[in-house]
Amino acid sequence: MNDFFNSLQTQRWDDHRYYHHSRINQSLHLVSAISFVVAYALLFVEPAWAALLGWCVSMTTRQAGHFFFEPKGYDHVNQATHEHKEDIKVGYNLRRKVVLMALWAAVPVLLWWDRSFLGLMAPTQGMSGYLHQLGLVWLVLGAGGLVFRTVHLFLLQDIRTGLVWATKILTDPFHDIWLYHRAPLALLRGELIDPHLGMPGAAARSRT
Repeated sequence: MNDFFNSLQTQRWDDHRYYHHSRINQSLHLVSAISFVVAYALLFVEPAWAALLGWCVSMTTRQAGHFFFEPKGYDHVNQATHEHKEDIKVGYNLRRKVVLMALWAAVPVLLWWDRSFLGLMAPTQGMSGYLHQLGLVWLVLGAGGLVFRTVHLFLLQDIRTGLVWATKILTDPFHDIWLYHRAPLALLRGELIDPHLGMPGAAARSRT
């Protein structure tokens, strides 16, 4: 069990130090994390609306931070190129995220064209019915993306790596709130890049 939690801590730290240099990205992750926590609560009440919130707010803010604000040049802090970081990333790198987000964007178009979603759902009428169906399909897509990469990691590396990554993804919203709750204040001070990454005690400083 200690090995599992040590691996979880390592994946979390690698994710932070490699992919969250930008204070804008960190701030967007805070917004994403808060909305994901709300979506988690909604899962027990209305899963379709939880998925709509998760994809339209949580995922868009999170991925916008990575795609548009995170530096893509040489990482002097970690002595690594962007290409190297993409190759070694445990979870979804930018190339895989493009595929996932393309599927996300295609779902509402396909559902609007065929309200039965290729015969997989009972057709509904009106915008509320459409949104409910859309949320359910997006919920399946999110769960499928998680399961797919977890099993993929089973095959590429080992079962523990896959389970650790899945645990990290599911608990990231809570961890990100703790990790990035001060990022907006740093951004307001004009701090565009986290100056503490790579320094001794950086992990602790990022949380305080």
